[in-house]
Amino acid sequence: MLFANGKIVTIGEDIQPSPDTDVYDIHEKHVVPGYIAPLTQIGLVEIGAVKQTRDYSETGDINPNVRANVSYNPDSELIPVTRSNGVLIANSVPLSGLIAGQSSCMMMDGWTWEDATLNHPTALHLNWPDMRLNFSKTAKKKEKQQREAYQKKLREIDRLIRDTRAYHLRTTQKERKAEQKQETDLRLAALTPYFVEQQQIIVRADDVRQIEAAVLWADKYDLKITISGGRDAWRLPELLVKHNVPVILQHVQTTPRRRFEPVHTPYRTPALLQQEGVKFCLSTDQGYPFNGHVRTLPNEAMRAAAWGLAKAEALRSITLSTAEILGVDKRVGSLEPGKDATFFITNDPPLQITTNPIKAYIMGREVDLGDRQKMLYEKYKEKYRRQGRLE
Repeated sequence: MLFANGKIVTIGEDIQPSPDTDVYDIHEKHVVPGYIAPLTQIGLVEIGAVKQTRDYSETGDINPNVRANVSYNPDSELIPVTRSNGVLIANSVPLSGLIAGQSSCMMMDGWTWEDATLNHPTALHLNWPDMRLNFSKTAKKKEKQQREAYQKKLREIDRLIRDTRAYHLRTTQKERKAEQKQETDLRLAALTPYFVEQQQIIVRADDVRQIEAAVLWADKYDLKITISGGRDAWRLPELLVKHNVPVILQHVQTTPRRRFEPVHTPYRTPALLQQEGVKFCLSTDQGYPFNGHVRTLPNEAMRAAAWGLAKAEALRSITLSTAEILGVDKRVGSLEPGKDATFFITNDPPLQITTNPIKAYIMGREVDLGDRQKMLYEKYKEKYRRQGRLE
């Protein structure tokens, strides 16, 4: 494989490099596209217990104008840890409120947030209102109040769609009088690409009722959505296929939601979606304490492969499938001429718990695979070496 200026030039057996080309022998080694984490708060949080380091949430329920990449911290200690396990691209996502904001695809290397940004915006993130009812005696609200709370949030979303489309019409038509000119509304302007121009909206929905309601809502307003979370997605694959709705699947390495479900239900969900023809990719869970464990993304694919998903599909679910869903497949996700030279090299096959990158490249730049954990390992190993307990 020959790459130059950050791009893959050619892949083949008869490449004749020029004399000034750096050559690395990868005989009997494995070259793997960089893993892509689709739902993270990488760069937006450092220590979950310290409020001052949490930049993924904003005040208020409606924040479509929030951009993740401008808050991205390229000096976060979590980035090298994530990168050292082959996760070279991460989609940083705001979390709070009904409409959380716009996510950004970030490379795990760069001096500034501008350097690290692969693509912005990736999508608008909408947290679908909870539809579960609490019938217990300790419930803070009665059933009627709970239903009204859900309907109120739904009406708020519908109102935003109407206001955004009216705002777009108002700002694009020719005005005859200066006093009739539409004043800029940052929130409605931020919603226009999604509610008018059909750019991607990622809707967080886990419960089967949430997923169904979100898909039918998108169909009603002719919107392009992707379901994130998707814990119950295996229950209605026909609906997802019919409306061509992809799923960013989380909760693979967890326990079932319901007592009557088999314990392996989350493990088998990727294979079930694959069998039914649902387009999906895998993600680690979001929020505390998972923000510091994005490096475990390949473990999600390993678990899925152990429970029925073909290994090739498991690898695809954290590389090319993710890139396609996030809209960056023209640059990353696979090793093809013309794409970014973002990949890593291993001695062993990918998706094995003992496999670690020995070299990694992001846009053709070799990146440091050291991190804080490795530094501490070497530091305390030296203690025992000096005591003569290690060679």
